[in-house]
Amino acid sequence: MFSLQNQHAVVTGAGSGIGKSVALLFAQQGANVLVVDINEKQAADTVSEIKAAGGTASAHVVDVSSQQKVIEAFQKIERIDILVNSAGISHIGKADTTSAEDFDRLFNVNVKGLYNCLYAAIPLMKKNKAGVILNMSSIAAVVGIPDRFAYSMTKGAVAAMTLSVAKDYLADNIRCNCISPARVHTAFVDGFLAKNYPGKEAEMFEKLSKTQPIGRMAKPDEIAHLILYLCSPEASFITGCDYPIDGGFVKLNN
Repeated sequence: MFSLQNQHAVVTGAGSGIGKSVALLFAQQGANVLVVDINEKQAADTVSEIKAAGGTASAHVVDVSSQQKVIEAFQKIERIDILVNSAGISHIGKADTTSAEDFDRLFNVNVKGLYNCLYAAIPLMKKNKAGVILNMSSIAAVVGIPDRFAYSMTKGAVAAMTLSVAKDYLADNIRCNCISPARVHTAFVDGFLAKNYPGKEAEMFEKLSKTQPIGRMAKPDEIAHLILYLCSPEASFITGCDYPIDGGFVKLNN
């Protein structure tokens, strides 16, 4: 089950965090993984791990906020069966404390970056008469999260774009879904705590973990396994859906 043999999978943001876990898992399941990341070293490290485990992968250094760079990279790839849009950045701030520069930066990566990848990948999928797209939304798209104004805006856009793409390409045999994680323990979380709560990292980590009713943050591998299912042949009847993976955050936090 969940075999990705003979599938060419593009995973953006695959140099770290959830994207890296997805790339490693996809390779384990037989996919040829095209590791896309803005960080050359991190992309190369992911590829090295995949190859060391016997998988197939290649690194592609791309700034997803640049449409021209994305088009150039995807044209070289030529065939895309699966696209996982995992690249993204976060931001701390309210409407009146978020600068125009930060707002634009979040939009350019999280919204326009996802659009750029869709724009470049969908024609290749249409040519093959099949494809699967998985976008990374967030529970921030559907619930109020303190100090996440710009980030929440971008994830709401991701959810809306997912529905549009799913509807528009039904006849092309292209499926499109998104997932909405709650807090996931990645290097970003550790960096955020070190920067904003020096000396109180452990205390704040515990506090953030307890905001999930299940009592902890998710692990990147747990997110990757849901993505694997949605991109696999076993999920062939699923399109236009958003899957929360949140430890009960949305429905049980009352």
